[in-house]
Amino acid sequence: MTPPERPRSSAAQGSIVLAVNPAASFGRSRGAGDKAAEYFRAAGWDVVVLQADGYEPLVTLVQQVLASDAEVAALVVVGGDGMIHLGVNALAGHQVPLGIIPSGTGNDVARLLGLPLNDPAGACQRVLDAMVAGGRRMDVGRVRAGGKTTFFAGVLSAGFDAAVNERANSWRWPRGKGRYNLAMLRELGSFRRIEYRVCADGVCWDQGALLISVANGQSIGGGMRITPDALPDDGWLDLFVVEPLSRLKFLAIFPKVFAGKHTSRSEVMIRRVRKVHLEAEGVVAYADGERLGALPADIDVLPLALHVLA
Repeated sequence: MTPPERPRSSAAQGSIVLAVNPAASFGRSRGAGDKAAEYFRAAGWDVVVLQADGYEPLVTLVQQVLASDAEVAALVVVGGDGMIHLGVNALAGHQVPLGIIPSGTGNDVARLLGLPLNDPAGACQRVLDAMVAGGRRMDVGRVRAGGKTTFFAGVLSAGFDAAVNERANSWRWPRGKGRYNLAMLRELGSFRRIEYRVCADGVCWDQGALLISVANGQSIGGGMRITPDALPDDGWLDLFVVEPLSRLKFLAIFPKVFAGKHTSRSEVMIRRVRKVHLEAEGVVAYADGERLGALPADIDVLPLALHVLA
């Protein structure tokens, strides 16, 4: 997998830091990481490969490199949405751009950015081209909850979808997107409506719902297009609310979500917002598929805060 010869941008200096989590997506990232390192080196770049046995140790390694005196031309993450979440949070306050080699289960943020999926060479070339052309900027969601601030690129989930994530993450089988769908069916049997307190851009109300999400991206769970018109660079978040449904109604609507054809349903509300406060008892929030913690949470948007090589 050798890239075509291409001169490096005269403005580009330093090394490409490649963050690979072998535990992500059941080890699938390991091969993609090796291929990416080979590709970038063949293109003439110095590559620093960071690997760890788990997510938190890898976060520490990335933070150490970014805090050092090493000159970093780009942080490139290899994996799925969780690795992008790692990159977004590592680069908060940095000018270093983020590159993405998708090799995860869902790849919802990579899909949002139009990146090649299951094609490490194509994704590497997109990174190299963007380093020359300048890449693009995208909005970032910011969450304050439990005394901690976290950033996200895709979707924050707080409700049924977060409970599905919690269940799916506890399983080792099946692999791939089918794991999320099976977890959804299992969760549906026992899930009950949630009573939320919602404040959006200064307007507050009580909301009974199956789920509430706050989206910078369009999809969750590997292509469920919950907010199909969301844009990653418009300075807005999309508040997505699904009112309580019977199981039969939910199963009737569910297939339409993959095509984004559910938005006309009376039980679905989508509203453009810049700031959201969510409260609900016993509800855990997830963002980019990563567990954040229990509500309450304050969410807002940081327009064009992330430089991404896409």
